[in-house]
Amino acid sequence: MRVLVTGGAGFIGSHVVDAYVAAGHEVSVLDNLSTGKLDNLNPATTLYQTDIRDPQGVERAFAVARPEIVCHQAALADVRASMREPEVYAQVNILGSINLLETSRRHSVRKFVYASTGGAAYGEPDFVPVTEAHPVNPLDCYGASKHTVEHYLFIYNHAYGLETVTLRYANVYGPRQDPHGEAGVVAIFTGRMLAGEPCVIHGTGKQQRDFVYVGDVARANLAAATRGSGIYNIGSGVATDINTIFAQLKQAAGYDQDAIYGPAKLGEVFRIYLDTSKAQEALAWQPTMTLEEGLRQTIAYFQAETRENS
Repeated sequence: MRVLVTGGAGFIGSHVVDAYVAAGHEVSVLDNLSTGKLDNLNPATTLYQTDIRDPQGVERAFAVARPEIVCHQAALADVRASMREPEVYAQVNILGSINLLETSRRHSVRKFVYASTGGAAYGEPDFVPVTEAHPVNPLDCYGASKHTVEHYLFIYNHAYGLETVTLRYANVYGPRQDPHGEAGVVAIFTGRMLAGEPCVIHGTGKQQRDFVYVGDVARANLAAATRGSGIYNIGSGVATDINTIFAQLKQAAGYDQDAIYGPAKLGEVFRIYLDTSKAQEALAWQPTMTLEEGLRQTIAYFQAETRENS
Protein backbone atom coordinates (compact mmCIF):
# COMPACT_ATOMS: atom_id res chain seq x y z
CA MET A 1 0.00 0.00 0.00
CA ARG A 2 0.96 3.64 -0.37
CA VAL A 3 1.34 5.09 3.12
CA LEU A 4 1.96 8.70 4.16
CA VAL A 5 3.35 9.13 7.69
CA THR A 6 3.21 12.61 9.17
CA GLY A 7 5.98 13.31 11.65
CA GLY A 8 7.90 10.44 10.10
CA ALA A 9 11.29 11.96 10.96
CA GLY A 10 10.41 12.18 14.64
CA PHE A 11 10.94 9.78 17.52
CA ILE A 12 7.81 7.64 17.25
CA GLY A 13 7.06 8.45 13.62
CA SER A 14 10.43 7.23 12.34
CA HIS A 15 9.92 3.85 14.01
CA VAL A 16 6.43 3.67 12.47
CA VAL A 17 7.97 4.41 9.05
CA ASP A 18 10.54 1.66 9.56
CA ALA A 19 7.77 -0.83 10.36
CA TYR A 20 5.81 0.06 7.22
CA VAL A 21 8.93 -0.09 5.02
CA ALA A 22 9.94 -3.46 6.50
CA ALA A 23 6.47 -4.77 5.68
CA GLY A 24 6.96 -3.86 2.03
CA HIS A 25 4.77 -0.75 1.77
CA GLU A 26 5.56 2.36 -0.30
CA VAL A 27 6.11 5.04 2.33
CA SER A 28 6.22 8.83 2.12
CA VAL A 29 6.96 11.18 5.03
CA LEU A 30 5.47 14.60 5.69
CA ASP A 31 7.50 16.48 8.31
CA ASN A 32 8.46 20.11 8.87
CA LEU A 33 11.62 18.97 10.74
CA SER A 34 10.88 21.27 13.69
CA THR A 35 11.61 18.39 16.06
CA GLY A 36 12.17 15.58 13.56
CA LYS A 37 15.67 14.80 12.32
CA LEU A 38 16.94 13.87 8.88
CA ASP A 39 19.12 11.24 10.57
CA ASN A 40 15.93 9.44 11.66
CA LEU A 41 14.57 9.28 8.13
CA ASN A 42 14.40 5.87 6.49
CA PRO A 43 16.33 6.07 3.18
CA ALA A 44 13.60 4.11 1.40
CA THR A 45 11.11 6.96 1.87
CA THR A 46 10.32 10.23 0.11
CA LEU A 47 10.29 13.33 2.33
CA TYR A 48 7.83 16.19 1.83
CA GLN A 49 9.09 18.96 4.07
CA THR A 50 6.04 20.99 4.99
CA ASP A 51 3.91 21.93 7.97
CA ILE A 52 0.63 20.10 8.54
CA ARG A 53 -1.04 23.52 8.90
CA ASP A 54 -0.02 24.50 5.34
CA PRO A 55 -2.92 23.62 2.99
CA GLN A 56 -0.86 24.11 -0.19
CA GLY A 57 2.12 22.12 1.06
CA VAL A 58 -0.04 19.25 2.28
CA GLU A 59 -2.03 19.26 -0.96
CA ARG A 60 1.16 19.01 -3.03
CA ALA A 61 2.40 16.08 -0.95
CA PHE A 62 -0.89 14.20 -1.31
CA ALA A 63 -1.08 14.88 -5.03
CA VAL A 64 2.33 13.28 -5.62
CA ALA A 65 2.30 10.54 -2.95
CA ARG A 66 -1.34 9.50 -3.58
CA PRO A 67 -1.61 7.78 -0.16
CA GLU A 68 -4.12 5.04 0.51
CA ILE A 69 -3.29 5.16 4.22
CA VAL A 70 -2.45 8.26 6.25
CA CYS A 71 -0.69 7.57 9.55
CA HIS A 72 -0.76 10.83 11.52
CA GLN A 73 2.04 11.06 14.12
CA ALA A 74 2.94 14.75 13.80
CA ALA A 75 2.14 16.88 16.85
CA LEU A 76 3.45 19.20 19.50
CA ALA A 77 3.75 16.98 22.56
CA ASP A 78 5.21 18.90 25.51
CA VAL A 79 2.68 18.95 28.35
CA ARG A 80 4.18 21.92 30.17
CA ALA A 81 4.65 23.93 26.98
CA SER A 82 1.00 23.30 26.11
CA MET A 83 -0.04 25.13 29.28
CA ARG A 84 2.15 28.11 28.36
CA GLU A 85 1.06 28.17 24.71
CA PRO A 86 -2.44 26.69 24.42
CA GLU A 87 -3.19 28.58 21.21
CA VAL A 88 -0.13 27.18 19.44
CA TYR A 89 -1.03 23.65 20.52
CA ALA A 90 -4.56 24.12 19.21
CA GLN A 91 -3.26 25.45 15.90
CA VAL A 92 -0.83 22.57 15.29
CA ASN A 93 -2.59 19.62 16.88
CA ILE A 94 -6.21 20.49 16.06
CA LEU A 95 -6.17 22.73 12.98
CA GLY A 96 -3.25 20.83 11.45
CA SER A 97 -5.13 17.56 11.89
CA ILE A 98 -8.28 19.01 10.33
CA ASN A 99 -6.21 20.10 7.34
CA LEU A 100 -4.96 16.53 6.96
CA LEU A 101 -8.47 15.12 7.28
CA GLU A 102 -9.84 17.51 4.66
CA THR A 103 -7.02 16.68 2.27
CA SER A 104 -7.53 12.96 2.93
CA ARG A 105 -11.23 13.32 2.10
CA ARG A 106 -10.52 15.12 -1.16
CA HIS A 107 -7.94 12.53 -2.21
CA SER A 108 -10.11 9.52 -1.32
CA VAL A 109 -7.72 8.18 1.33
CA ARG A 110 -9.00 4.80 2.51
CA LYS A 111 -7.88 4.84 6.14
CA PHE A 112 -6.62 7.42 8.63
CA VAL A 113 -4.59 6.15 11.60
CA TYR A 114 -4.25 8.75 14.36
CA ALA A 115 -1.75 8.88 17.21
CA SER A 116 -3.58 10.12 20.30
CA THR A 117 -2.66 10.00 23.97
CA GLY A 118 -3.78 7.68 26.74
CA GLY A 119 -1.28 9.14 29.16
CA ALA A 120 -2.65 12.68 28.98
CA ALA A 121 -6.27 12.33 27.80
CA TYR A 122 -7.87 10.42 30.67
CA GLY A 123 -6.69 12.66 33.50
CA GLU A 124 -6.58 11.24 37.02
CA PRO A 125 -8.31 7.87 36.47
CA ASP A 126 -11.47 6.76 38.26
CA PHE A 127 -10.27 3.16 37.90
CA VAL A 128 -7.25 1.24 36.66
CA PRO A 129 -6.38 -0.29 34.34
CA VAL A 130 -8.03 2.39 32.21
CA THR A 131 -10.24 1.14 29.39
CA GLU A 132 -11.27 3.09 26.30
CA ALA A 133 -14.69 3.64 27.94
CA HIS A 134 -13.13 5.63 30.79
CA PRO A 135 -14.20 9.32 30.93
CA VAL A 136 -11.79 11.64 29.14
CA ASN A 137 -10.83 14.55 31.40
CA PRO A 138 -7.38 15.82 30.40
CA LEU A 139 -5.49 17.96 32.89
CA ASP A 140 -3.41 19.80 30.29
CA CYS A 141 -3.86 21.52 26.94
CA TYR A 142 -1.81 18.90 25.10
CA GLY A 143 -4.20 16.13 26.16
CA ALA A 144 -7.19 18.31 25.31
CA SER A 145 -5.85 19.11 21.84
CA LYS A 146 -5.14 15.46 21.04
CA HIS A 147 -8.53 14.28 22.25
CA THR A 148 -10.41 16.99 20.35
CA VAL A 149 -9.20 15.51 17.06
CA GLU A 150 -10.80 12.18 17.98
CA HIS A 151 -14.22 13.83 17.60
CA TYR A 152 -13.29 15.00 14.09
CA LEU A 153 -12.25 11.46 13.18
CA PHE A 154 -15.68 10.22 14.23
CA ILE A 155 -17.33 12.92 12.11
CA TYR A 156 -15.24 12.18 9.02
CA ASN A 157 -15.97 8.48 9.37
CA HIS A 158 -19.70 9.09 9.78
CA ALA A 159 -20.09 11.82 7.16
CA TYR A 160 -17.60 10.72 4.49
CA GLY A 161 -16.92 7.03 5.14
CA LEU A 162 -13.25 7.59 5.93
CA GLU A 163 -12.04 4.58 7.92
CA THR A 164 -10.36 5.77 11.11
CA VAL A 165 -8.33 4.23 13.92
CA THR A 166 -7.25 6.15 17.01
CA LEU A 167 -4.34 4.77 19.02
CA ARG A 168 -4.13 6.19 22.53
CA TYR A 169 -0.48 5.80 23.51
CA ALA A 170 0.80 5.28 27.01
CA ASN A 171 4.28 6.68 27.91
CA VAL A 172 6.37 5.79 24.86
CA TYR A 173 10.13 5.35 25.28
CA GLY A 174 13.04 3.96 23.32
CA PRO A 175 15.83 4.77 20.85
CA ARG A 176 15.77 8.16 19.05
CA GLN A 177 13.80 9.92 21.78
CA ASP A 178 15.28 13.36 22.30
CA PRO A 179 16.48 13.77 25.92
CA HIS A 180 15.75 17.49 25.51
CA GLY A 181 12.60 19.26 24.40
CA GLU A 182 9.51 17.02 24.21
CA ALA A 183 11.15 14.29 26.25
CA GLY A 184 9.87 11.54 28.50
CA VAL A 185 11.46 10.60 31.80
CA VAL A 186 13.37 7.62 30.35
CA ALA A 187 15.15 9.79 27.76
CA ILE A 188 15.79 12.58 30.28
CA PHE A 189 17.29 10.23 32.87
CA THR A 190 19.32 8.38 30.24
CA GLY A 191 20.79 11.57 28.80
CA ARG A 192 21.73 12.90 32.22
CA MET A 193 23.18 9.62 33.43
CA LEU A 194 25.44 9.21 30.41
CA ALA A 195 26.60 12.81 30.86
CA GLY A 196 27.33 12.17 34.56
CA GLU A 197 24.77 14.77 35.56
CA PRO A 198 22.29 14.57 38.48
CA CYS A 199 18.77 13.23 37.90
CA VAL A 200 15.80 14.93 39.53
CA ILE A 201 12.67 12.96 40.44
CA HIS A 202 9.71 15.27 40.93
CA GLY A 203 7.61 14.27 43.94
CA THR A 204 8.09 10.99 45.79
CA GLY A 205 8.88 8.91 42.72
CA LYS A 206 5.98 6.63 43.60
CA GLN A 207 3.96 8.00 40.71
CA GLN A 208 3.04 5.11 38.41
CA ARG A 209 2.99 5.14 34.63
CA ASP A 210 2.49 2.72 31.77
CA PHE A 211 5.76 2.58 29.80
CA VAL A 212 5.52 1.09 26.31
CA TYR A 213 8.46 0.48 23.98
CA VAL A 214 8.46 2.45 20.73
CA GLY A 215 8.89 -0.70 18.62
CA ASP A 216 5.67 -2.11 20.06
CA VAL A 217 3.90 1.17 19.23
CA ALA A 218 5.18 0.98 15.66
CA ARG A 219 3.77 -2.54 15.28
CA ALA A 220 0.38 -1.29 16.49
CA ASN A 221 0.36 1.34 13.75
CA LEU A 222 1.26 -1.28 11.16
CA ALA A 223 -1.59 -3.50 12.35
CA ALA A 224 -4.05 -0.59 12.31
CA ALA A 225 -3.49 -0.05 8.59
CA THR A 226 -5.38 -3.24 7.81
CA ARG A 227 -7.32 -4.02 11.00
CA GLY A 228 -9.74 -2.38 13.37
CA SER A 229 -11.75 0.83 13.58
CA GLY A 230 -12.40 3.17 16.48
CA ILE A 231 -10.27 3.79 19.55
CA TYR A 232 -7.61 1.52 21.08
CA ASN A 233 -5.28 1.88 24.06
CA ILE A 234 -1.66 1.08 23.24
CA GLY A 235 0.49 0.39 26.29
CA SER A 236 2.21 -2.28 28.32
CA GLY A 237 -0.76 -2.71 30.66
CA VAL A 238 1.68 -2.57 33.60
CA ALA A 239 2.10 0.18 36.20
CA THR A 240 5.73 1.10 36.94
CA ASP A 241 6.79 3.81 39.35
CA ILE A 242 9.43 6.42 38.58
CA ASN A 243 11.75 5.15 41.32
CA THR A 244 11.86 1.77 39.56
CA ILE A 245 12.62 3.40 36.21
CA PHE A 246 15.50 5.32 37.80
CA ALA A 247 16.90 2.21 39.53
CA GLN A 248 16.81 0.06 36.38
CA LEU A 249 18.38 2.77 34.22
CA LYS A 250 21.03 3.41 36.88
CA GLN A 251 22.03 -0.25 36.83
CA ALA A 252 22.01 -0.52 33.03
CA ALA A 253 24.03 2.67 32.59
CA GLY A 254 26.52 2.03 35.39
CA TYR A 255 25.50 5.36 36.95
CA ASP A 256 26.93 6.04 40.41
CA GLN A 257 24.76 8.92 41.68
CA ASP A 258 21.58 8.84 43.72
CA ALA A 259 18.45 10.62 42.55
CA ILE A 260 17.63 14.12 43.76
CA TYR A 261 14.02 14.65 44.78
CA GLY A 262 12.28 17.90 43.89
CA PRO A 263 8.74 19.28 44.20
CA ALA A 264 5.93 17.44 42.41
CA LYS A 265 4.71 18.88 39.11
CA LEU A 266 1.44 20.79 39.22
CA GLY A 267 -1.51 18.83 37.83
CA GLU A 268 0.44 15.63 37.31
CA VAL A 269 -1.53 12.38 37.26
CA PHE A 270 -0.38 10.13 40.10
CA ARG A 271 -1.24 6.64 38.84
CA ILE A 272 -2.35 5.42 35.45
CA TYR A 273 -1.93 2.35 33.29
CA LEU A 274 -3.96 1.15 30.33
CA ASP A 275 -6.12 -1.87 29.57
CA THR A 276 -5.00 -3.00 26.11
CA SER A 277 -7.29 -6.01 25.71
CA LYS A 278 -9.38 -4.29 23.02
CA ALA A 279 -6.29 -3.73 20.84
CA GLN A 280 -5.11 -7.28 21.45
CA GLU A 281 -8.43 -8.62 20.15
CA ALA A 282 -9.16 -6.26 17.24
CA LEU A 283 -5.63 -5.52 16.01
CA ALA A 284 -4.09 -8.90 16.89
CA TRP A 285 -1.45 -6.84 18.68
CA GLN A 286 0.19 -7.06 22.05
CA PRO A 287 3.37 -5.58 23.54
CA THR A 288 6.33 -7.93 23.41
CA MET A 289 9.22 -5.88 24.84
CA THR A 290 9.88 -6.26 28.56
CA LEU A 291 10.68 -3.08 30.45
CA GLU A 292 14.10 -4.36 31.49
CA GLU A 293 15.13 -5.23 27.92
CA GLY A 294 13.57 -2.06 26.50
CA LEU A 295 15.52 0.13 28.91
CA ARG A 296 18.70 -1.80 28.12
CA GLN A 297 18.23 -1.22 24.39
CA THR A 298 17.50 2.45 25.00
CA ILE A 299 20.69 2.88 27.04
CA ALA A 300 22.71 1.04 24.37
CA TYR A 301 21.37 3.35 21.65
CA PHE A 302 22.27 6.51 23.56
CA GLN A 303 25.70 5.13 24.48
CA ALA A 304 26.43 4.46 20.80
CA GLU A 305 25.18 7.92 19.83
CA THR A 306 27.39 9.50 22.51
CA ARG A 307 30.45 7.66 21.17
CA GLU A 308 29.69 8.78 17.61
CA ASN A 309 29.39 12.41 18.66
CA SER A 310 32.49 12.46 20.86
